[in-house]
Amino acid sequence: MRRRKLFALLVSASCFVACMGCLAATHAQPATVYFASGDGTTQLVGYVFAPLNSGPHPAVVMLHGRAGPYSANIHEDCTLVARDVTSPCNASSLSRRHEAWGNYWADHGYLALLPDSFGPRNKAHGFGRFSHGDPDRDDVNERTVRPLDAEGALSYLRSRADVVPDRIFLQGWSNGASTALNVMYRQASKPSGFRAAMALYPGCGARALISQDYKAASPVTVFLGSDDEEVSPVNCHRVLDTARTNGSPIDIVDYAGATHDFDDPGKKRQSLEANRTALDDVLRRASDLFAR
Repeated sequence: MRRRKLFALLVSASCFVACMGCLAATHAQPATVYFASGDGTTQLVGYVFAPLNSGPHPAVVMLHGRAGPYSANIHEDCTLVARDVTSPCNASSLSRRHEAWGNYWADHGYLALLPDSFGPRNKAHGFGRFSHGDPDRDDVNERTVRPLDAEGALSYLRSRADVVPDRIFLQGWSNGASTALNVMYRQASKPSGFRAAMALYPGCGARALISQDYKAASPVTVFLGSDDEEVSPVNCHRVLDTARTNGSPIDIVDYAGATHDFDDPGKKRQSLEANRTALDDVLRRASDLFAR
C-alpha cells in the first residue's frame, strides 16, 4: 500500500514538472458546470475533475490566483460570460498548474472543482503582477466577493450525489489563498463548512485579509516561500503565528529559497531547485492533510 502511494506521488510530481503532455493523454478534459455564487446574483462557471469511479467522493474547491484560471498563452479576447461556449477561455485552456492540481486530486480520490471568479464578471483575462491597487479588481476582491464564490461552490458540491457533503475542503493560490483564509475566518463562528484548507503563498496584509486579528475554527495549512517576490511571508507569520498562539488550528510550512508560484510547473519556476523541493514536498503533504 505504501509503495503504491509513493508511486502515485512520483507520477503526480512527474506530470507536474516534466511531462505535462501526459495529462491530456491520461485524463479526460474536466467537465464544465454552472452554479450560483453566494452573492445571490452571479452565475459562476467552474471545471470539475472527477475520479474514475462513481463515488461518492470527498471534494476540493480550488481557488485561482489573480492571473485567473486560464493559460497565459491565450492572446485572444478572453471575455467570458457564463454559458458563452465561444470564448477561448474554457475547460481546454486552463493553466497547466490548475489542470495538474485538478488531476492530482482526482487521482487521489477527490472530486475537484475550480470556479472561475473573474470570467463571469468579464475579467477572465486576470490581472498582472503587482496590480493589487488596481481599482478594476475591486469587484472581484478577496475579502468581500470571492469568499461568496467559494461558499457558492460549497453549496453546489453539497447538492451533487457524487460528493460526500461533509467532506469538502478548500485550496487556494496567492489571491485565491487569501480568499481561502478569509473563508475560514468567516466560518470561525459556524464551523460547518469546509473541513480544512490549504493556502499557498497568500497575501496577509490589511488589503488582503478581512481582519488582521485572524482566527479559524477548522484546520488551515499555509505554505510560504522565503524568497516570495509578490507577497510578504513575514506579514503572514505576524498574523497567523498570533492566531495560532490564540488557539486557531493553523500550521505554517516555510520553504527556504522558494519563490511565489513555486508549484507552477513551467520551466522558469522549476529551474530553481528550491521551487522543485517545495513542489515535491507540497505534493507529498497535500492529500494527507485532507485525509486526516
